Amino acid sequence: MRKPLMAANWKMYKTIQEGVDFIKTLKPLVEKAEDRDVLICAPFTAIHAVAAAALGSNILIGGQNMYFEKEGAFTGEISATMLLDAGATWVVLGHSERRHVFHESDEMINKKVHAALAHGLKPILCVGELIEEREAGRTESVVRRQVLEGFQGLSREQALKVAIAYEPVWAIGTGKTATPEDADAVHAFIRRLVAEQFDQGLADAKIIQYGGSVKPENVDALMAKPNIDGALVGGASLKADSFSKIVRFQPV
Repeated sequence: MRKPLMAANWKMYKTIQEGVDFIKTLKPLVEKAEDRDVLICAPFTAIHAVAAAALGSNILIGGQNMYFEKEGAFTGEISATMLLDAGATWVVLGHSERRHVFHESDEMINKKVHAALAHGLKPILCVGELIEEREAGRTESVVRRQVLEGFQGLSREQALKVAIAYEPVWAIGTGKTATPEDADAVHAFIRRLVAEQFDQGLADAKIIQYGGSVKPENVDALMAKPNIDGALVGGASLKADSFSKIVRFQPV
């Protein structure tokens, strides 16, 4: 039985105090959600403070990105050890905004996955197609490349620790959402890819989240699908009430 991973990606929102206030509000709203993992991916500046605020609760803390080197002359970057030191246990890698705004390659993202695992961070590897790729019928070829290259060189033991988030780029922040059936079909495809690359047992255990305008109004239908194991939530995660309703989904 896969334990759902309900993750908030705050992106470039929230000051330190706003983040702490959010955690204080969220804690009592999700404290009974023991059959699912609750993760807050905060801006770098707020990680230490929100991790302290979440201490003793069922709320996990993650980073939104990292560089693959441990340290060095990389102005503006942050390492896995720095994230761990600040209180993070997870990190989002390969988010569509990193791929398409900051032009990160599959090779760079794979290096980040390796670096995160080497230092004890659990990665969420994001994959997904652009609208033009979808309309050209290339969803599966794009997702195949991103998954296979993201997992390149990982041992089975390492691969077990990586969650995948399918986020169709055309649905992020647009209000558009893949239908639960379409989303589940891509999730099932990703699961088959993992089985091909490793084995069916690992594929059956793999957490595959959906990301793309997840809201309280659609989360129940999405989470009812057999291959959707959680959500990576953007805009709807910025208010504790909204995110808590997503965390407390009840599949229909």
